[in-house]
Amino acid sequence: MDYIERIKKIKSERKITNDMLSEMTGIPLGTLSKILAGISDSPKLSNIVAICNSLGCSLDYIILGIPENLNNYTLENGEIKLIENYRKLDTHGKELCALVIDKEMQRVTCSEYSEKSVSKTLSPEEVRSRIASAGVSSRFGKRPIMLYDLPVSAGPGEFLDESTGEEIYIPDNTKTAEADFALKIKGNSMETKYKDGDILLVSDCDSVEVGEPGIFLLDGNGYFKIFGGDRLISLNKEYGDIMLKDFHDVWCGGRVIGKLKRR
Repeated sequence: MDYIERIKKIKSERKITNDMLSEMTGIPLGTLSKILAGISDSPKLSNIVAICNSLGCSLDYIILGIPENLNNYTLENGEIKLIENYRKLDTHGKELCALVIDKEMQRVTCSEYSEKSVSKTLSPEEVRSRIASAGVSSRFGKRPIMLYDLPVSAGPGEFLDESTGEEIYIPDNTKTAEADFALKIKGNSMETKYKDGDILLVSDCDSVEVGEPGIFLLDGNGYFKIFGGDRLISLNKEYGDIMLKDFHDVWCGGRVIGKLKRR
């Protein structure tokens, strides 16, 4: 993991967008986007220091990967893995984990695992009730998600227009767990894998790895492409590469994790 990946990791964990980080650091958005895209080969040290200060991490961690121990205890490898997996869950999964942990804490704090404690175990109906009261969909096997059209022209703040979006239900499983919203695409530049009218499932993040499909805004225009480091690539060979250096504002709107099956 290099310094760019460590910055992206912290941004993703804290839900900090490039727009927000630009304001926090004072670094122009275009310059910041190029640093995080790896286009700027030799970023100024002052910019890296400003990013570290804004993210609340040390320069040693960002540059060298030396972690800071801010806790009074050390996590074991298994505990770290559990926390990492927990953060990847959607609201439904986190609610279920919380219920299981609460019941297990009740069990282990009892002097003995008696029949009385067993009788307090939540029934499936009680689990459904608590999840529903927490604002999670009661349609087991499905969950709600907002569907938008891929923007033709928009700013980062206008990328997802709530007034034009509609709520749809998608399968609630491990394959769709990372999806935060859905986008309907137009055109044939990503054929044959993705076709005109397909509905994409998108994970809300402001950076993707090289080779990953993503949603991008270049000077306000929306694109669904493969990230190629310094360019955006179409799957349809009839379309040429889009060079990022030709644009002033380069912004990532999310990582495409898949698409809904056509009915």
